[in-house]
Amino acid sequence: MDPVTSTIGKSLPRVDAREKVKGTAMYAGDIYMDGMLFARVKRAEHPHARITSINTSKARRLKGVAAVATAKDIPGEKTFGAVIQDNKPIADDKVRYLGDAVAIVAAESEAIAEKAVSLIDVGYEVLPAVFDPREALKPGAPEIHEGGNLIAHHMTRKGDVEAGFNESDIIIKRSYTTQMVEHSYIEPECVVAYFQPDGTLVVKGSHQNIYSIRSAVSRFMGLPLSKVRIIQACLGGSFGGKDDCMSVLGCRAGLLSLLTGRPVKLTNSREDSIIESYKRHPYFLKYKVGVKKDGTIMAMEIEMTADGGAYACQTPFVTWRSVVHATGPYRVANVKTDVYGAYTNNTYTGAFRGFGSPQITFAYESLMDEIAGELGIDPLDLRLSNALRDGDITATGQELDHTVSVSEALKVTTEAAAWNEKRSSFPENNASRTKKRGIGLACSYRGVALGAEGVDATGAIVRVHSDGSVDISTGLVEMGQGLKTVFSQIAAGELGVPIERIHYLETDTSTITDGGPTVASRSTIMGGAAVRKAAIGVREKLFRAAAEKLGASPQDLAAADERIFVRNDPDKAIGFLDAVTLALDGGMHLSSFAWHNSPPIWWSEKEGRGAAYFTYVYGCQVAEVEVDIETGKVDVIHVWAAHDVGKALNPDAVNGQIYGGVAMGIGYAILEEVELVDGVTKTVNLDEYLIPTAMDVGMMDAFILENEDRCGPYGAKCIAEPTAELCGGAIANAIFHATGKRLRELPINLERVVLGHKLVKKKRRVR
Repeated sequence: MDPVTSTIGKSLPRVDAREKVKGTAMYAGDIYMDGMLFARVKRAEHPHARITSINTSKARRLKGVAAVATAKDIPGEKTFGAVIQDNKPIADDKVRYLGDAVAIVAAESEAIAEKAVSLIDVGYEVLPAVFDPREALKPGAPEIHEGGNLIAHHMTRKGDVEAGFNESDIIIKRSYTTQMVEHSYIEPECVVAYFQPDGTLVVKGSHQNIYSIRSAVSRFMGLPLSKVRIIQACLGGSFGGKDDCMSVLGCRAGLLSLLTGRPVKLTNSREDSIIESYKRHPYFLKYKVGVKKDGTIMAMEIEMTADGGAYACQTPFVTWRSVVHATGPYRVANVKTDVYGAYTNNTYTGAFRGFGSPQITFAYESLMDEIAGELGIDPLDLRLSNALRDGDITATGQELDHTVSVSEALKVTTEAAAWNEKRSSFPENNASRTKKRGIGLACSYRGVALGAEGVDATGAIVRVHSDGSVDISTGLVEMGQGLKTVFSQIAAGELGVPIERIHYLETDTSTITDGGPTVASRSTIMGGAAVRKAAIGVREKLFRAAAEKLGASPQDLAAADERIFVRNDPDKAIGFLDAVTLALDGGMHLSSFAWHNSPPIWWSEKEGRGAAYFTYVYGCQVAEVEVDIETGKVDVIHVWAAHDVGKALNPDAVNGQIYGGVAMGIGYAILEEVELVDGVTKTVNLDEYLIPTAMDVGMMDAFILENEDRCGPYGAKCIAEPTAELCGGAIANAIFHATGKRLRELPINLERVVLGHKLVKKKRRVR
């Protein structure tokens, strides 16, 4: 039996499901150690102010307080950052947003630590602040960091936009706005830090990217990388949100452990988490598009400004991904795009599922419907006539040398949703109703993995023990997406054993070399390829051991059903465990380390062009909504979602990703917004920050498209992030179809539906 048909492509149960369902999984919050102290943080009282004094004497005298630390206690560097070294785990000179820490406390209990924090007196010189990124980039704006407020500027140039506009029959200009969004993982951030007898600092916690956290902690603590060990506890959700903020927690807890000589646990409350942790970037987007009367897109000129908040974090990478995808999955001969990221005194922004794509997808898919309306063309027909096809050239000048499935996704979803029938029948049926139905769609393409924003490579170790059990170790992290299961399926398939033999080791920087971050939906296509290579390396050793016994050459053997057999004579076989014994008795080591590099890509920042990603994925979502025009309430009745994953290694897991992404997209479209007023967070808990429940998501149909790609294991690509990008545009277009109101600002909440785009300041509300 071929390994691809024995485990790959099968909906096997999650290997980590039982421990999570039974409650035996160990999350960071479950960790307790002898002598452990509890930490709390003294936060800034102004969004922008110079620190003039800190008096910690009263806090230090409080019974049960073991340590109080400020920036002067930092043994290493005071800053870290993914690209720009500007993030300060403890503020020294000034505070830049209300999530900044000015002091930290370790005490015998959280209550004592909280009391001690309240006893710390801080003096401030309040500084002018800026909260709009467009204002922040103007001359004379208050500087958040020395050197100005521009974090990043990326551009794309293709063809001649002025010539394209001159050849157009109509020119449309539109502006769109998206909001700040909280990750809303159920488990807040938590770490436990302690020193081993050899002086190694261990930080165990709810980490997403263990190597970037190790780098930050190493810099901050003044320790070599070999003396910092990061271990991932079971992770209760991340969606991109537990990277830089976990570095901050690790630095703080590590410092307090150094000062006290004891383990220190630092857990953010929900309020702490929302106030401090980075968010999805708000965007201000301007589109100018020229089209022919038949719908052919001739030119696009685009300008975007992203609010980076107080620290650069991932803004340089997020805005770069935006510039690559700004025109959507469409053929555009002439393109000029500029994307800016700016510092403000708001909560800083960073990685969030979609990573710069949900914002632009809402904009360009709203724009496509607006073009269709101007021309009197069905929105589906407009997209089909302009959609990228095999061999087309993207806005960045890259030839698409793989199967481009935009049109396939469009056709699958619209046929399932009865698009033509509903587009024509809904307006007539709505005429006498206060609850009006509408249907809309959105499609996208997305570059897979890191792309040209960084070197993309990762590794894996597969090891077989004498009893036939198998270990897998990688530097990539399980955070609910199903990585452990898919990697176990790959190893089991290549070794020809059941998945029950596979054990995925906890992720630990001390066990395997740096394999990069668990981001960009790269786990399956990059990490899965590394696991496959490592498993094949072990299998080849087993084949060499079995070949003599079977009187065959290793290349004539195959493995399946816990047997190693001769391909042309399957009855000639030995058991898997027998082969393991033969190999070990022969002095072989049954382990293999494999390293996988992405195919070559390139990007010219100066020219604004290049082959940005080695492959792309494509998708379409259709949304049917019902809008109460009296109250503004939007009910999402049904979403049909089709996504090309290359090859579904575990179809149930793929469906789960689609359902989760759709639910998150619905929240983005109509519910979620972190409300900041002059830098002050007003939605500090989940009673006011609204996320979708089962009552909000309606029906969902998922369609898995499989066009196998040469770059991925068994042809697989990715699925996690693309599913969350589309609902904003699809729902906005459906609301327009239902009501005739074009809403260009997210979220499309009750007030905006009733009052339209004229709403300037929205009122707070509960569900």
